[in-house]
Amino acid sequence: MVSAPLLSVRDLTVDYASVRRQGRAVDGVSFDIAPGEAVALVGESGCGKSTTALALLRLLPDSTRIGGSIVFDGQNINGLDEKALRQLRGRRIGMVFQEPMTSLNPVQRIGHQIAEVLRVHTNLGSCARRARVLELLHQVAIPDPTRNIRAFPHELSGGQRQRVVIAMAIAMNPDLLIADEPTTALDSAIQAQILELLDRLRRELGMALLLISHDLPLVEQWSDRVIVVHHGQVMEELPSQQLFAQSQHAYTRGLINASVRLHDDLHYTNGRLVEVAANVDPSGDHSFTLTRPPLPASAPALTPSPCDTSLLSVSNISVQYGERRVVDDLSLRLGRGETLGLVGESGCGKSTLSRTIVGLLRPSAGSIRLNGQDILNSDAAARRALRRRVQMVFQDPYASLNPRHRIGELLGNILAFHGERDPIQRQGEVFKVLDQVGLPRSAAYRWPHEFSGGQRQRIGIARALILQPELILLDEPVSALDVSVQAQILNLLADLKATHGLSYIFISHDLAIVRYFSDRVAVMHAGRIVEENDARTLLLAPTHAQTRRLIEAAH
Repeated sequence: MVSAPLLSVRDLTVDYASVRRQGRAVDGVSFDIAPGEAVALVGESGCGKSTTALALLRLLPDSTRIGGSIVFDGQNINGLDEKALRQLRGRRIGMVFQEPMTSLNPVQRIGHQIAEVLRVHTNLGSCARRARVLELLHQVAIPDPTRNIRAFPHELSGGQRQRVVIAMAIAMNPDLLIADEPTTALDSAIQAQILELLDRLRRELGMALLLISHDLPLVEQWSDRVIVVHHGQVMEELPSQQLFAQSQHAYTRGLINASVRLHDDLHYTNGRLVEVAANVDPSGDHSFTLTRPPLPASAPALTPSPCDTSLLSVSNISVQYGERRVVDDLSLRLGRGETLGLVGESGCGKSTLSRTIVGLLRPSAGSIRLNGQDILNSDAAARRALRRRVQMVFQDPYASLNPRHRIGELLGNILAFHGERDPIQRQGEVFKVLDQVGLPRSAAYRWPHEFSGGQRQRIGIARALILQPELILLDEPVSALDVSVQAQILNLLADLKATHGLSYIFISHDLAIVRYFSDRVAVMHAGRIVEENDARTLLLAPTHAQTRRLIEAAH
């Protein structure tokens, strides 16, 4: 006999009617979740995943109109008053949000914040609450719970903060846990730990899990069933183990082909990633076009440039924050026209190294040479000239763009700073670089907030490209992007490299992407490079324990 579903969603619709946002975000979504089952809701930004999750708990603004039915354990959630909803939230349904730092109160200790759930939903005394909080911290594998119970959120790592949010969500042993992109900003090793934790807790507590993600390899491994959503509608639903081999819908196939997996043999030198173009006609019908862009005629050779034609030489660099040495006696070389992948766990020093190379940080020891010229000990005029030749693309394109300047101003000001006085010439260069990164020239007259995440990353690339550099450092340039947008940006970067003869240092925590996009890979750990080899050899035959750990976490 088949048991009744724990959660049954039928013909769910969500219409936004506020001044800031209008339109249908969820359009007729239906699905069930059985007790103890892990179901993944998959799709790209704006497809309605998070809106669906918030609708389940009635956490959307009052101006939002919700239609259809949401039945949890035989009870219609849409018919509950606020008091009944408060009993449901936290007690029977827990939620883990994407960004733990915004979910936690920065001025309250984590023990107090976890205990607040117990104060609201139980009659436990202070000693019993403290004991339960310590039990929860131990359950989610926070180190030294008796000490960290008094820690503030900023004193914990990103992975530890996510564990605290999970502890809050499971404090009442809920029947259903909703996890909204719980690992997006985490490196692969921490990501694997969080997903293993969620899976263990699901089995130990017998709870169901609704996992929201845009990462197909992740949901294949950590869920029982996958529901693929686009533009507020369900495109396909199938068992997770059949996702890559037996999916039928064009959109699902497009996402699969746009994804990069560690065991794929595809490399930027022998093929581009599939790009997905979607069209929704006025009647609501969806159509999709899948294209794999051709390699440019000037595609780089399969063999990368040898390191004896070094463009960049970093020798014995050390960088300190106070007493803490973040980069420790590190050396590396980059060949002309080469892409060096730099991988490692969060906090290992990758971003600090990149900021040191471009001159945003001053090392305490060591030397950096570009084409043999000493960057650190040059005079001001020479450093300005060198800056034209070394540029950077940052992880968060929105945070790195001035929200008060139009795009044309942002790009033109860079040229003006470097001596281009003619406004007509500057405008021509702005239009030229927008063409190169695949944006319309009208983008010059728009503001940063008017663009999608992928478009903003193209603007970040345009900003780095406008000075015609030799070397671009790419700091997690696709980590926050959806699968199909990620494919577009990686294809663009590969084409720009072939067209302009660029060299890249590509920083990422995603080994699969590094395998696809790099010629050589250097592994960082505790401020040092612990292993270095060509991308294929390093991933197939790693020699250092840290490299093996990263590879195991990525599988």
